Amino acid sequence: MGIHRIVFVLFRQLGRQTVYAPGWRQNFNTRDFAELYNLGSPVAAVYFNSQRESGFGRRRR
Repeated sequence: MGIHRIVFVLFRQLGRQTVYAPGWRQNFNTRDFAELYNLGSPVAAVYFNSQRESGFGRRRR
């Protein structure tokens, strides 16, 4: 319900590695995440809001 805010950030990786999604997204800190995985600086980002249209997913008779 409500508006969802979605952010995609592309980081430069300093080497080949596996990066796992965080288990908890509340109070997510991008700088801490980048430091944890030894990621380089962000090179691109996109941000958008999304909201489900009213009537979506309801049964029609």
